Amino acid sequence: MYRVAFLAVMLAAVFWGIDGIVLRPALFSLPVALVVFVESSIVAVLLTPLMLRRVSWLKELQAKDWLAFLGLALLGGAVGTMAITKALFYVNFINLSIVVLIQKLQPVFAIFLAAVLLHERPRKRFILYAAAAVSGAYLMTFGWHLPVLQGKITAAATYALVATFSFSASTILSKRALRNAEFKQATYLRFALTAIIMLVIILSSGQVVQISEISGKQWLIFLLIAFTTGGPAIFLYYFGLRHIKASQATIAELAFPLTAMILEYFIRGNLLHGEQWLGVILLLVSITLIAREQS
Repeated sequence: MYRVAFLAVMLAAVFWGIDGIVLRPALFSLPVALVVFVESSIVAVLLTPLMLRRVSWLKELQAKDWLAFLGLALLGGAVGTMAITKALFYVNFINLSIVVLIQKLQPVFAIFLAAVLLHERPRKRFILYAAAAVSGAYLMTFGWHLPVLQGKITAAATYALVATFSFSASTILSKRALRNAEFKQATYLRFALTAIIMLVIILSSGQVVQISEISGKQWLIFLLIAFTTGGPAIFLYYFGLRHIKASQATIAELAFPLTAMILEYFIRGNLLHGEQWLGVILLLVSITLIAREQS
């Protein structure tokens, strides 16, 4: 079972790498909010028939449960996904594997938020590991140079950091949201509520009329995302996480940035430079150590 679970997490990570480098950037001609709305709506529609069979469970949710799910949908589903999508839309200006690697900072934000919101005191070594991880992310993005505040690289890195913070906050909210709901139910509510939030956004911004501009190829990409990097990848990840330790899952998740770097090279010919590789090593080693500490 250990090998199967480890491979399940690796496969989920590979799917996410394909999403970040191959699938999502191909939608760059569309408004970001519209992309997130369509993506969330497809998954929600696909899951609705399954959830309607046991609709009674919705009545069992308390007000605090609904608030947790709304926060999860707003931060993880709407803000976080829009931010990472916007970062990946800089496909012609930045090595996208940098954006993917910045996502590995998520444990740093998650532990920090847990300390602030849940009063969970991190170990003393966390500060050292977190500083090393942030330094690695800086080297990977800017090298030995000072950041140019108006550059495309800075913009993409900023969006990636916003996404990482949002996903980390949604992880904290998930602890509360999953208290009275199973994973399948929580997954459905996350996508359904996100679709409703994004519908309000595209209606208020007038982007809803641009649905007609989505090409046949882009609809195919949306379906590929829904059937690979959307629901299936998440199910694979949580299946694996049930049978292996967090530190072991962290090692398996390295398939995510590895897949991204390989695809970025073969598809666009982009390769990281010397100091960027140093940043990659510093970031990944630090995150692995943080995961082992928490485990």
